[in-house]
Amino acid sequence: MSCPVLSFIIGGAIGLSLGVLLIIFGDWRLLSALLVAIVIGAVLGIGFMMFLCGETSTPAASEAPMPAPETPVPPPPASAPEPAPAPAATTPPAASSAPDPAEAGTRPAGMDTARGGQPDDLKRIKGVGPKLEQQLFSLGFHHFDQIAAWTAAEVAWVDDNLKGFKGRVSRDNWVEQATLLAAGGETEFSKKVDEGDVY
Repeated sequence: MSCPVLSFIIGGAIGLSLGVLLIIFGDWRLLSALLVAIVIGAVLGIGFMMFLCGETSTPAASEAPMPAPETPVPPPPASAPEPAPAPAATTPPAASSAPDPAEAGTRPAGMDTARGGQPDDLKRIKGVGPKLEQQLFSLGFHHFDQIAAWTAAEVAWVDDNLKGFKGRVSRDNWVEQATLLAAGGETEFSKKVDEGDVY
């Protein structure tokens, strides 16, 4: 039997004996005496372990951490070769930082007025509310098929030029929704709009 286990057994036995004595001679309730017995047993067990087993457990503890620091030392050299590809990755951002004006993308073709004077209900696209719909109309976008035809560069332009709604086109996947709606399909959101549950 190991020294720490034996220390806790002795401490527990003394604590239990004290608890029984408190119940018999001290008129203590069972729960109170049991709690005191557990605390005293734990304190005595730790004390016996420190005084009786302290020398044997300390070298074992000091030997265990020594291999652990050696293990983390080899990984840093393994991660050192990884930064070499990182400078190669920093070169493309430098190239992309040069075309900052192009990051705004390409403005999609717009229309002065809607075909037949009747625009599509762009509010059926999730993420387009009444104010945003008016903003799209003012930019010349009146129909689902216009939005469905936007390229990535055109999406970037619209994302950057929506006042108060930057990034909304790509976040809410307008092109995908508009493609479905232009083909006569429906989305869950467009069904709610049609039923009058949204606006």
